Amino acid sequence: MSFAHDKISPMTNNDSKLADFIQALPKAEIHIHLEGAIEPETVLELATRHNMLERLPARDAAGLREWFVFRDFPHFVDIYLTISEMLRTPDDFELIAYRLGADMAAQNILYREATFTPHTHVDFQDKGLSIEDILSGLEAGRQKAKRDFGVEIRWVFDIVRNFSFEDNAERTFKPRPSEATLEYALAGMDRGVVGFGLGGFEVGCPPEPFEEYFAEAKKHGLLSVPHAGETEGPASVRGSVYELQADRIGHGVRAVEDESLLRELIERQIPLEVNPTSNIRLHVFEDFASHPFRRLDEAGAFVTVNSDDPPLFNTTLIQEYQTLVDHFGYDRAGITRIARRAFEAAGLEEDIKQSLLAKFDQEARQLGE
Repeated sequence: MSFAHDKISPMTNNDSKLADFIQALPKAEIHIHLEGAIEPETVLELATRHNMLERLPARDAAGLREWFVFRDFPHFVDIYLTISEMLRTPDDFELIAYRLGADMAAQNILYREATFTPHTHVDFQDKGLSIEDILSGLEAGRQKAKRDFGVEIRWVFDIVRNFSFEDNAERTFKPRPSEATLEYALAGMDRGVVGFGLGGFEVGCPPEPFEEYFAEAKKHGLLSVPHAGETEGPASVRGSVYELQADRIGHGVRAVEDESLLRELIERQIPLEVNPTSNIRLHVFEDFASHPFRRLDEAGAFVTVNSDDPPLFNTTLIQEYQTLVDHFGYDRAGITRIARRAFEAAGLEEDIKQSLLAKFDQEARQLGE
């Protein structure tokens, strides 16, 4: 199975005014991974800072972008963990949070809810980091980005689901990653953590064993935002909705395979955090012609559009909106409607949400005049 980027046809829409509209439209993004949003230039900067250049297959950004062209899923994991290894001090976390905000300003993204995996840095990789080191760095970067760019950033701390199962025939469940992630998420609620997630490799790692941790997170006011329905089918989505009481579903696109489940998602208007390019890169769907984004939207599902791991998938949020035009036939009205939904589904404080929605509505009207 090839993961090469040439599986996706180039953009063909030549309406420069529509491209300008997408750029100028205020945007929110609720599904992006912080570690997966680190650009090659920053990877090189971190590797140089920590004398780790030998860990990289290239010494320039162009070479690293070539490395990002996946051979298979294990290659994707190798890239992800190598990048994570470069994050070794509070200053490193401040840097990547701040760069996330700078990218938001460049794309006119007013709000981002970035998923972050603290267990990898505190427990899985031996770097001598505490959760306080990480939280202090993230908070410094988040506040600096708000000051310099006027953007709002919040965090979702997620469990790596496959770290919670023994690699044996019984697939014995290990609670420690879940317990630790819950502890870290609760510790960060006063510093921007608004959601509790479930990421990692779905196959063989169902959501049901994580029920008690999500119940506790919700009891403390965190959103339940598990990944489901990406590399596994409707059963993963159903378990996330019923057992994890999901407020949103990361991906969720394979719910289209089960009419009764899709009908329930529509009735309950549970937002789906859809990542079209990611789905193609990872062969959830082979091409945009088979991707169900438009079908889900027309059926009445609450769909949003997101970029997931943008440099790893050679995309941006702006490109994802352009994809709606080029491959799904959306016009300005459709783009505006989808863009507004990301603000509606956001997990930030209600007064800030309403302020951002008012700003969005005003600027969208002005752009449409």
